[in-house]
Amino acid sequence: MVLFLQVMQTFNIIEGFTMQNAVADEQKKTPFAVKDCAIITIATGTKAENLKEFAAALKEVPLGSIYHHFWGRLLRPLFDEPEYNNDFASWAFRGLHDKPLAEQLSMVIPTDYKDLECLRQELVEVVEQRLDEYEFVPWSKADQQFYFLKSQIVVFDTRVRFDHPAELLPQINSLSTGSIYYHFIDARNRTEERVDDFSSWLEGFGGQFNELAQSLCAVDPYFSSLNEIRLIVSNIFHEFFEKEGE
Repeated sequence: MVLFLQVMQTFNIIEGFTMQNAVADEQKKTPFAVKDCAIITIATGTKAENLKEFAAALKEVPLGSIYHHFWGRLLRPLFDEPEYNNDFASWAFRGLHDKPLAEQLSMVIPTDYKDLECLRQELVEVVEQRLDEYEFVPWSKADQQFYFLKSQIVVFDTRVRFDHPAELLPQINSLSTGSIYYHFIDARNRTEERVDDFSSWLEGFGGQFNELAQSLCAVDPYFSSLNEIRLIVSNIFHEFFEKEGE
């Protein structure tokens, strides 16, 4: 009986290792599916004509609107002040002619906050502190009100698949900006791990590409255009495999 139990324990251990290896092999076989995307801009019905209305609206608008005014601009042409890297800062400068507030809002970096609610609270604090400094509430002109918007992402399957990270090397620079946005920007908001899709996929290779994944996760995409992010990702992949080949 003792011998039988020992045999069964050994069998269970072997079976456990076999199942783990099978899962790892299955993850390795999962190809990276390249997606493309576009955004549809949707009105929230909320607008602000002065700074007090703006502060109140920030507390109430959907979090998707906060996200849109920081990140959605990457997928649309910019015709406003490029030195201000979010829509709130641009409106403070253009609509309210308040350069100090514009600079303060521009210094709010979304990647510094664990979630969108924390980001919202920081925005509210900055605006309310600026309101306290005013004797009179600043107003914008009627045609320069701030309209709070949100985005709906439309995702397309490009039908392009990669079975191994090395296969991305000659292809990364040809990925569309929509693909870069979906896999490197949107993924950090949509996935539970808060990482880009490339890094998430690399985890399925049993630690072989941990260094590559860590380099990708370390990239702060906020201060870069999608074209610049694509180049950064390409360089990270090339540098990793060049070092591997040494």
